[in-house]
Amino acid sequence: MKILDIPQSGKLGMQVRMPGRYGAVARIYGLCSNPQTGSQMAVRRRFATYIRAWSGLSVNQRLAWNDAAKTYLSKARLGQSGPLTGAQLFTRLNYNLASMGASSVVVPPMAVTFPAMVPSGFTITNTVGVIKLSLTCGDDPTEYTVVSASGGVSPGRSVDRDIRVLGACPQPVLGKSDITALWAAQFGDPVVGKKIFVSVHQMIDGFTDIPVKWDAIVPSAQ
Repeated sequence: MKILDIPQSGKLGMQVRMPGRYGAVARIYGLCSNPQTGSQMAVRRRFATYIRAWSGLSVNQRLAWNDAAKTYLSKARLGQSGPLTGAQLFTRLNYNLASMGASSVVVPPMAVTFPAMVPSGFTITNTVGVIKLSLTCGDDPTEYTVVSASGGVSPGRSVDRDIRVLGACPQPVLGKSDITALWAAQFGDPVVGKKIFVSVHQMIDGFTDIPVKWDAIVPSAQ
């Protein structure tokens, strides 16, 4: 339920408090479902791998990560953020690299400058029953232009939080990068009438820029 109170986030007694769309919200605490899907377990194993790897670093390596992390802030929550720890930066960068099949790093990389994002739009076509999901690309995307997407959801939904990494953006042909195969490998065949959310960001040395997001509804056959 919506409440009038100082903004809070987290568990308080038997309530969980969080910022909502129209103000502060309080809900009764309940255990989250844990279906332990393949994708869930893969994410957990990846995090566990780099948590263990952090312990295996030398003292000097950990000090270097701690120094580097001081310049990177956590994601703001309730208007507040703070510098990352060395362990958090190490895990974040190596998790991002692993998600794209890249090698891990033990030395903190230098800060990077991202080029302009190449993909500029997302479309879905249905030509005689052949559905194609495409990103509009006026040029070749960078090596680590990462594409993520949701499965098909209700067309009335305005946001979707179940976004999964599909892989690197394929090279475009005639200004279109076909991501149909990447999407189908995660979610199966697209369904007419369902909405699909797509998010694209760039990654260099494990650092990521701000994602660009689009959505489109799978049309009927033309």
